[in-house]
Amino acid sequence: MIYSEYISRETKGFNGYFDITEDVKKIFARSQLSAGLLTVHIAGATAGIVITENEPGLLSDIIETLEMLSPQEALYHHDAKWRDGNGFSHIRSALIGSSKTIPFSSKSLLLGISQQIIFFDFDNRARSRKIFVQVLGE
Repeated sequence: MIYSEYISRETKGFNGYFDITEDVKKIFARSQLSAGLLTVHIAGATAGIVITENEPGLLSDIIETLEMLSPQEALYHHDAKWRDGNGFSHIRSALIGSSKTIPFSSKSLLLGISQQIIFFDFDNRARSRKIFVQVLGE
């Protein structure tokens, strides 16, 4: 069986983030499946999904690390071609990844006690985002 829904978010961009764990758990519960895999995916090239502790210091560390790896003010070939100034956000999305898969068993997501599902928007402008959740199981 496959069950699918999406989560909508209005974002401000520039490394804004949302803890979507409870939204995902509600969708998972509605699936009524007991064992399988759940995938969270953002259909966008300038955002990412992280599974980590929702602790403000840690989330700031992630953002600061991404700034070191892909500085907003650096020169990017993407920006030279498209003139949209968001080359850094594409690189950050590529580093973080646009989807995560979580196994589940006995009607429980197999997340650790300190693991939450965090959605990051790296783009340089506000956006309407749809985060897709698909549950595959029995």
